[in-house]
Amino acid sequence: MADERTILPRHLSAELKDALTYARVVNVVGARQAGKTTLVRDILQTGRFITLDDETVLEAIEDDPWGQLQRLTDETFTVPLIIDEAQRSRKLALAIKRLVDSSTRKGQFVLTGSSNIFSTRHVADSLAGRMLTLTLWPLTAAETLSRSPTRVLDWAVSADPDLRKLPAPEPAIRTVYIDRVLKGGFPEIRDLDHRRRQRVYREYVESMVDRDVADIARIRKGDALRRLIDQLAVRTATELNIAELCEIVGAQRTTVEQYLDVLMRLSVVVKLGAWTSGETRREIKNAKYHFADTGIAAALRSLAPHSFDPDADPTAFGGLLESFVFAELLRSAPYQTHGFRFYHWRDQRGREIDILAESAHSLAAMEVKASTSVSRGDFRHLRWFAEEGPGKARSVTSIIFYLGEQKLQFGERRYALPASCLWGIA
Repeated sequence: MADERTILPRHLSAELKDALTYARVVNVVGARQAGKTTLVRDILQTGRFITLDDETVLEAIEDDPWGQLQRLTDETFTVPLIIDEAQRSRKLALAIKRLVDSSTRKGQFVLTGSSNIFSTRHVADSLAGRMLTLTLWPLTAAETLSRSPTRVLDWAVSADPDLRKLPAPEPAIRTVYIDRVLKGGFPEIRDLDHRRRQRVYREYVESMVDRDVADIARIRKGDALRRLIDQLAVRTATELNIAELCEIVGAQRTTVEQYLDVLMRLSVVVKLGAWTSGETRREIKNAKYHFADTGIAAALRSLAPHSFDPDADPTAFGGLLESFVFAELLRSAPYQTHGFRFYHWRDQRGREIDILAESAHSLAAMEVKASTSVSRGDFRHLRWFAEEGPGKARSVTSIIFYLGEQKLQFGERRYALPASCLWGIA
């Protein structure tokens, strides 16, 4: 058992425990080293744990998956069988399907993996209603401080958003934000010193390409995939020009699109689709891509604290900060009362909104500004979108996340919030 004093709480633990009461199979997916093993072995504190990282166990499962699983579940009838690194077995999915088809007991299996083992459509379809998939992302800022998930999304779509109902922002200067962005959210990596952290993050990417990718796809051009990952790190929070990427990476469009799909399935990048109103043809429909963890993106770009000095590249921090804020919002979404889908928006006249969170008929329209001040003019795209543009028929709350310390209101349902509100002091 790991030393509990070193284990940070994970918001997903409550969701996992609840899921075991109504789903036969709970599938926990997420990037390698994001903390899945710690979650199911040390935080869950129930069930029989086996890992397919153990080659002997893996060989036994592959040799007789049905027999091995039947024996193990017979031994753990009242608690779940936890199978770590489940994606390493090619035969596991069908055996699990067979077992859960024959028993209605809830909480039979907890699986973890860097990708979903139920990728075969007929297997996944047959488990509909019996399996729940949860995603464990790297640590949020709130988790690193042992605080509850932010509820800013629920607040934004409420009938009367009141700044007093938001937690007090944590006092934070620019260097604090830079530190959080550079550290990222991987539990065993983020607290290393800068040089070691960058080295480990780069080795993490190499290991992922060599091992995790092979579990879900046959990649013939590993070097091209590495070049694509580097380019995505530089382009985080931007719309991708696929044709340009193909030329830089040295691969055909179908290959690049396959690689993007693999990286999304491994939770390395997140695709942010374009929101369209259906009312105008002038809306751009290209997707944005965000690196899921800014620590890895910064390491691949060899960025250090001095990279964001006033005399350095003034644009370097903006994209990373936007990806950082988006990641915090995305990871908080499962813990809101309302359901949310995320998009970005841009039209041909250059008006754009960084992040749109849609819930039923309501929208939270959000922009991210790497500055300590906000003016009315910064709301010009948000104001037009809500009052004259495609959001005029919706309930829209406009938010600018910035690096200042004050929660401010700029008119009806328009707010400037310190980014530290996302992990603020309740």
